[in-house]
Amino acid sequence: MREGPATVIRREDYQAPAFWIRTVDLTFDLDPAKTIVTSKLRIERNPNAPQGQALKLDGEELTLLRVLADGDSVSFRHEPGQLVIDNPPAPDSFTLEIRNAIAPEKNSALSGLYTSGGGFFTQCEAEGFRRITYFLDRPDVMAVFTVTLRADKHKYPVLLCNGNLVEQTELDHGRHCAKWHDPFPKPSYLFALVGADLVAREQRIRTRAGKDHLLQVYVRRGDLDKTEHAMNSLMASVAWDEARFGLSLDLERFMIVAVGDFNMGAMENKGLNIFNTKYVLASPATATDQDFFGIESVVGHEYFHNWTGNRITCRDWFQLSLKEGLTVYRDQEFSADMAGTPSARAVRRIDDVRGLRAAQFPEDAGAMAHPVRPDSYVEINNFYTATVYEKGAEVVRMMATLVGRDGFRRGMDLYFQRHDGQAVTCDDFAQAIADANPGSALSANLAQFKRWYAQAGTPTLHAEGIYDAPTQTFTLTLRQTCAPSPGQAEKHPYVIPVAMGLVDAEGRALPLQLEEEDAPTGTERVLVLTDGVQAFRFVNIDAEVVPSLLRGLSAPVHLRDGLDDAALLQLLNHDHDPFNRWEAGQRLALNRMLQAVEHRAAEAVLDEAFVAAMRAVLRHPTLDAAFKELVLTLPSESYVAEQCASVDPQRIHVVRELMRRQLAARLHADWIWAWEQHQVREGYRPDAQQSGRRALANLALRNLVLHAVETADPVWQGRAYQRVKDAAQMTDRFGALEALVGAHAQLAEPALAHFHALFADDALVIDKWFSLQAMAPEPIGEGAGQVLRRVKALMQHPDFTLKNPNRARSLIGGFCHGNPAAFHRADAAGYIYWADRVLELDAINPQIASRIARAMDRWNHLAEPLRSAAREAIKRVAAKPELSPDVREIITKALESSPDPLAAAA
Repeated sequence: MREGPATVIRREDYQAPAFWIRTVDLTFDLDPAKTIVTSKLRIERNPNAPQGQALKLDGEELTLLRVLADGDSVSFRHEPGQLVIDNPPAPDSFTLEIRNAIAPEKNSALSGLYTSGGGFFTQCEAEGFRRITYFLDRPDVMAVFTVTLRADKHKYPVLLCNGNLVEQTELDHGRHCAKWHDPFPKPSYLFALVGADLVAREQRIRTRAGKDHLLQVYVRRGDLDKTEHAMNSLMASVAWDEARFGLSLDLERFMIVAVGDFNMGAMENKGLNIFNTKYVLASPATATDQDFFGIESVVGHEYFHNWTGNRITCRDWFQLSLKEGLTVYRDQEFSADMAGTPSARAVRRIDDVRGLRAAQFPEDAGAMAHPVRPDSYVEINNFYTATVYEKGAEVVRMMATLVGRDGFRRGMDLYFQRHDGQAVTCDDFAQAIADANPGSALSANLAQFKRWYAQAGTPTLHAEGIYDAPTQTFTLTLRQTCAPSPGQAEKHPYVIPVAMGLVDAEGRALPLQLEEEDAPTGTERVLVLTDGVQAFRFVNIDAEVVPSLLRGLSAPVHLRDGLDDAALLQLLNHDHDPFNRWEAGQRLALNRMLQAVEHRAAEAVLDEAFVAAMRAVLRHPTLDAAFKELVLTLPSESYVAEQCASVDPQRIHVVRELMRRQLAARLHADWIWAWEQHQVREGYRPDAQQSGRRALANLALRNLVLHAVETADPVWQGRAYQRVKDAAQMTDRFGALEALVGAHAQLAEPALAHFHALFADDALVIDKWFSLQAMAPEPIGEGAGQVLRRVKALMQHPDFTLKNPNRARSLIGGFCHGNPAAFHRADAAGYIYWADRVLELDAINPQIASRIARAMDRWNHLAEPLRSAAREAIKRVAAKPELSPDVREIITKALESSPDPLAAAA
């Protein structure tokens, strides 16, 4: 673990390196206790850098054995985290040879080279390569790698690395050797190696470019039958990227390797993607529909990085969204295209937005608020955030909206033409998209548009529409604001694309013609807001209309349009945009929840108009089942909390639970109908149509079990329990288990026991089992506090370990991040538990600890006495002197973001 005072890295201080590394020849003698690494680096002086600078190579937790320059010894010294050669050889280029030892089996941080399940694996992004050998470990240093791996053949029969396999040889004493060469220059963060006892699913393909390639998915023995979907997803990704963007696979082979101990979801190392098993292994018996979708999405994401991240990479880590935001956008488009129908595409977009609002909007309003392109950091691992990824994807989506689909393809083509093989910036990408589309709104406003990269916070779009019947005009006035965020008191206007339409009482989509135009331009268009306030006047509007704004969430903003219930019901019933139709239903529910929270009503009462609207959606003859399930799912407690100035998680939980019970009771007959009509009886397929039917049927079951518990009716509890025992696939089995646990049914305990017994040997399924209990809704009234007691008990379960990131996330992360009412307890027991776990994890794996630490990002928004109790817990963690930089940065920002609210008010 790195110790010592934290160093703040600032974007404005970027300087190109004094030296480049052009080629790397690495040799590994793999041994769990002592791996010997030998590197030969061809180093060149940077002619544009000031002369006379020392060569400083990054290195952590390495045992240095030898350093030679052009075959001769060279003097060196150590600085914290660096090997320094003050007087490198005089020529402009030279060969540096370094020999060092590392201990992979002691690497609990899972950064660099580590062991898992008896094999060797790596994770080098962002700064893990320096834990393997000394190097210029920065993304703008790109080199061609040749790697030789040596190991015991019986223990490690599979030896993999980036690029193409050059040769395999047998060695003495039962050892063997594999040599790999990657012809494409890459930064060290994209390096990967695997040495393990694995088996592979293989598929040979021929791309549109007419070249043959080998695709391989490697897993441990016994898991091969769970790799078909991952392989299908990989083949679909290769085909899609070639068809949509003209980007072909560029190596002889492409490999995916699944490992059970992994800090992230997956990693796009050139040609050798290392994946968390969660995003590779799936069968109908062990994986839900959401798991299948997650695999397709993540496989696509990592494959698409081959060009957007690998062939063109980041100049520095501040540009992280250059690769991540762009590639998230690409994987979202891929998933939407794989969904097929327009309705299924809309469901995908709604899912994306729900994720954005659940993770990124709170981040923008909390202690860790930062721009898509941050200005500074202490630990780069802390900036693999929803802002960089999801908001970054929304910035790319806005570019695509402003230039159109064809224009975006032209911009991508120009981007690759200009920058293939380079390490560049977000500015370079935006410039390419704009230059390929002269005359576009993006090109005309590029400098202003790039404020999306520079300013933190979520803007608010205020809208007011006025209809004038005598002149048949509708004037829409748009105004934008953005609240201050840490380090940014003043915000300047953004470029905000507003996709919109006008809907009349009969559901007609009216033609849109602005007063300065000669004719209408269709029934949907994109208004571009660039000023603080702008008015848009539409003519030839022959009836009262409701504006449908931000269709598809065309910009990542809050919308305040003042629409009343009647207008929202009109959009819910008639809007031609599925996203805004869903949004109208969510807003109707949210308004009722907020009112009940504000007035502290003893009962949250759902009016008949709302219930009738929900019934109409549920019974609608043509709407897709997946869309219905989304509309009929109430806004989450976390999303409701985001709308409150002072957050009382307990009160929000009570209101949402009461509304759930009322919907369950008042739509009881409708839920029975939905359950019966949406069973899937044909063979399992994880497609949009089947998964939508299962989602709606499982929502119906949750409501039926909830009502059954309220009325002491054993029938639906029994049916759910029977489904846990005999369902043919995991989506229905786990859906039934969720229904019992979420309703606190008497049969929940035996169902949990039965489920565990069935899947005790499947780690990913047991992760679900832990997570479900950690995120179970806290009982209202008697029984409150039971979730934390259960979580503590589960930490003593034989299947629980802090050392496995998936297991720690499922239980500790599930409780601290995913169960606000159980976590934010009046007795502060949840905060004490959080502090204990952050400190305990920090000694093992700082990256996982820092993610758990972020459960307190918005503590200063809590109502008292929770706010004071939370602050004390944060101060307790801050008082630990040996904190990692990962956790120290999170905790420090949390405390700095929150002065005493009474003092601030005074």
